[in-house]
Amino acid sequence: MKLLVSKIKPAFGFAHVAHVGLSALLPLAVYILVRIELEQAALAIILLSKWRMLAVQPRFWWAHIRANAVDIIVGLSILAFMVNIPDVSWQLVWTGMYVLWLLFLKPRTDILGISLQAFIGHIFGLSALYIVWNDAPLAVLIAGTWFIAYVTARHFFTSFEEPYTSLFAHFWGYFAASLTWVLGHYLLYYGVLSQPALLLTVIGYGMGAMYYLDHKNKLSKLLRREFIFIMIAIILIVIIQADWTDKVI
Repeated sequence: MKLLVSKIKPAFGFAHVAHVGLSALLPLAVYILVRIELEQAALAIILLSKWRMLAVQPRFWWAHIRANAVDIIVGLSILAFMVNIPDVSWQLVWTGMYVLWLLFLKPRTDILGISLQAFIGHIFGLSALYIVWNDAPLAVLIAGTWFIAYVTARHFFTSFEEPYTSLFAHFWGYFAASLTWVLGHYLLYYGVLSQPALLLTVIGYGMGAMYYLDHKNKLSKLLRREFIFIMIAIILIVIIQADWTDKVI
């Protein structure tokens, strides 16, 4: 297995330099296509960059899509941010973040690296979903939120070799979809961050951080109480300050 991985992603030599160069070219190509208003072409090259997912027998497609879902979510989210925030400076920032993602964070296979991948995929994906499809039917938002929450949670728990990975991922996806079903009738935004994305990020980050610390045997009772207190405080502030009328703001 290690030999196969090294052939696909060479660790040194000319092949490694070529691999890094091609990875860095993808964000640059996306930036250029967005600047010349060819967003559909940018979308196409992001999806085509994952062609190897389908270079297997069809019965393995879903497993490969699920394994690459976080990377696809991040790429499409950055594209959405670049399109919906047309300022050149911000587009360059997102291009740089995409480069950092592809070259430094995505290749990591340690627990912390995979946890960060899941968290970034979660917040980027949900933010982009509600930016692009804020006028979509509620069923679309529920389905999109469920998918993003499910695949990012599964990505997170897989790194811990959690025996209940599938169960926990389905639970988080169901919770996220249920919250969207309620809050979708009162869709509020704080800048570019929607209320469902904010709440799910706060709750997901808090629970994920406690799980990570508990796995490392670093979760004390005091630290657990602090996480729970902060999560409850933020949720209460959001609930109290929200304008609970049936509208989209």
